[in-house]
Amino acid sequence: MRSLVVAVAFSLTLSVVAYAEPLVLVSASYQKDIIALCELDGTVVWSHKTGGPQQGHAGHHEVQMLENGNILFHDDWDTVKEIKLDGTEVWSYTSANVHAFTRMKDGNTMIAESGKDRIIIVNKEGNVIHETPLGKGGRGKTRQAEVLDSGNFLVCAENPGTVTEYDPTGKIVWEYEIGTRVYGAIRLSNGNTLIGSGSGNSVVEVTPKKKVVWEIKSSVPNTKIQLHWTACLKELDNGHIIVDNCHAGPDNPQLFELDRDRKAVWQFNEFELVGNGMACFDYVDDQLATKVRKIIASLPTK
Repeated sequence: MRSLVVAVAFSLTLSVVAYAEPLVLVSASYQKDIIALCELDGTVVWSHKTGGPQQGHAGHHEVQMLENGNILFHDDWDTVKEIKLDGTEVWSYTSANVHAFTRMKDGNTMIAESGKDRIIIVNKEGNVIHETPLGKGGRGKTRQAEVLDSGNFLVCAENPGTVTEYDPTGKIVWEYEIGTRVYGAIRLSNGNTLIGSGSGNSVVEVTPKKKVVWEIKSSVPNTKIQLHWTACLKELDNGHIIVDNCHAGPDNPQLFELDRDRKAVWQFNEFELVGNGMACFDYVDDQLATKVRKIIASLPTK
């Protein structure tokens, strides 16, 4: 009988671990100068103060929760940092006017250098192992940039307002001119491209042939959500998307989730925490959230 009780308890424990609630990682400047891990209801479970205007930094533009439980972020315009959740810096690279970066599956780091109109790949030792020149006419002054499964790069440029796909040599293989101070774009699992138009106050899905599949502009239908500076985007495994709604004021969520029918199913409005300058975030799925929660639980109590 005792073995049965133990087996049931063990099974329940595994079930809890397997289905831990996801977390959201938010990053905000504009005098808030914070990165924080939050429950989906907004409860803060971990936070870290970052450098602010005194370091000449006015805007966080990228943040990533890594598979090892560390965080990749920036709190000045030139240096990308990886920290443990205890605040220990374990990796950094000083670049040139950085807005976008990501840790790749092979352990290298992609950095979009707006100051040099290029994308670089940096290895763990801090050496540049590849360089991709970006296009002319302002296309090198990047905002969000993504590494695609193909190895190409999807890059946003505010002026001239383009979403451009480059191959590793710098050849333009696809481009969509949206004509706004575009901030974010991702390649969806269906092969289309989802765009957060920045100053266009909209979210647009377009096909490879540049046909608009759907668009929401100025507001989200059947809600009170007003769209302002639409920035970073995420696609979840279930096909839902999360939109970063920056500069939207205290009456609008900084994040919202749309289902496949473009209905809002979740909102995140923690204006007191992140203020009016949250342009980037990451979604921490249940599996990674389990690891992260264990790390947080092991940290010394302040």
